[in-house]
Amino acid sequence: MNTTSRPRPRAILRIHFHPAERTEELYGQLLTVVDGISSRVEPLPADWSAYVDLTGALTYWGRDVEGLVAVLRLRLLALHGVQCSAGAGPTRSIAAMAADFTAPGAATVVGDDPYEIASFLRPRPTAALPGIGPKTARTLARYGISTVGDIADTRLTTLQRILGAAAARQAHDRARGLDERPVVPGAALKSLSAGFRFDLDELDPERHHSTMLGLVEEIGGRLRASGEIAQALTLTVAYADRTQTARTRTLTEATAHSPALAATARELLTGLGLQRARVRTLTLRAERLLPAEETVHQLTLDSRDDKLRRLETALDKAATRYRPGIAGAAAAFYRAGEDDRRSGRTASRGPRTVGYQSW
Repeated sequence: MNTTSRPRPRAILRIHFHPAERTEELYGQLLTVVDGISSRVEPLPADWSAYVDLTGALTYWGRDVEGLVAVLRLRLLALHGVQCSAGAGPTRSIAAMAADFTAPGAATVVGDDPYEIASFLRPRPTAALPGIGPKTARTLARYGISTVGDIADTRLTTLQRILGAAAARQAHDRARGLDERPVVPGAALKSLSAGFRFDLDELDPERHHSTMLGLVEEIGGRLRASGEIAQALTLTVAYADRTQTARTRTLTEATAHSPALAATARELLTGLGLQRARVRTLTLRAERLLPAEETVHQLTLDSRDDKLRRLETALDKAATRYRPGIAGAAAAFYRAGEDDRRSGRTASRGPRTVGYQSW
């Protein structure tokens, strides 16, 4: 007789914390409470949330998912006065979707029964599916695909023509409740940085901007080479008097695309108002890195963006074959020539790249 039992279904929780005031110390304390329920906790400090694998904890505590989530919510409220919203299900994507539409102080639990999974997923709008943003949802709607159920019912080959191979496979799997991504306990959020120290204290704002674009190019190239994307950028400016200023901004879409990084870096730099500042060092840091497959690039009707991405790929190959910095950023190459013809100027040269007039 075959005594082999099927693997126990996973129980994944996505929990969002809603404190009155956010501090790093409080976030750590909340994670400690969660760790008291299950040691398999993946912190997501960017939006004050976490993934928790409750599969093993259910046996340890002798409770079902609803009961264990209720205990966790009660502990957070009793110990720290913090409300939370929680979503649980057999996969990360289902847990995330359940948490997204759950109000603070409540929880939504989706069981592992195929009918229950389908009943939860199918009526949801396409934009509710992780990896499908507003632009992609609008594109899908043009083809009559407006719900997660529509994605599940659409042939994979058709989706691939609309979204591309990788994005279509991911969307098709998640729409049918398939998502094998594990909860990674205590995963450290990675970052990488690039900096430039001026030979003399620099007053020229154009020089600041040109240097910044060089840093963006370096960071973008390193992210793409390592197969990672950044969720935020931090700019640190050190001045002649040895003081410094740091500003962080979350990106609209996690990316390694240099023009998108450059737009956010420019906002950070111009927001500091350095017109009269004597700048000694500029440092740009890409924060909260994720594997590139964690996010799907949202579709756009802007042909310029598509051209920039193709050019960026070609430049990355050139840098790999020859040396980094052999050519400028994709955004610069697309616009610098046009801008220079209008003004009669040549593209200025900074410490690492060319075509800085694109800013």
